[in-house]
Amino acid sequence: MKKISTGIIIIIAVLFTNNLFAQRDGGRMMDPAAMKQRLIDSLQLTGVQADSVVDIQQEYRPKMRDIFMDQSLSQDEKRSKISAINDERNKRIKAVLGDGLFQKYQDFEQRNRQQRGQGMRGGGNNN
Repeated sequence: MKKISTGIIIIIAVLFTNNLFAQRDGGRMMDPAAMKQRLIDSLQLTGVQADSVVDIQQEYRPKMRDIFMDQSLSQDEKRSKISAINDERNKRIKAVLGDGLFQKYQDFEQRNRQQRGQGMRGGGNNN
C-alpha cells in the first residue's frame, strides 16, 4: 500500500512539476517566450493574456519546487500543499482568462500532461 501511495505521489509531483516548472518541447525546457507563443497559437490568447499566464506560472514554480524538495514533509502534506498552490494559481489564471478561455486552458494543460506522461512511460520502456 505504501509503495502505491508513494508511486501516486511521485506521479502527481511529476505532473505538477512539469506543468509548473517548465513547459516541455521535445524534452527541452521551453523558455517563457516559447511558452507564450504556444499559448497564443493553441488557445488564441492575446499577448497580454499569454504574458499574464506565463508570469503566473513562473511565480508559482519556486513554491512548488520548494514543497516537492522539502524532505521534512510527508507525502500527504506535500500533496495538500501542492493542491492548495494549484488552486491559488488557477484562480489567478481564471481571473485573467475568464470562464471560457480558462476551460480551454485546462483542457490544453490536461492534453499536455497526458502527452508528457506517455513520453515518460515510453522512455522507460525502451531501456
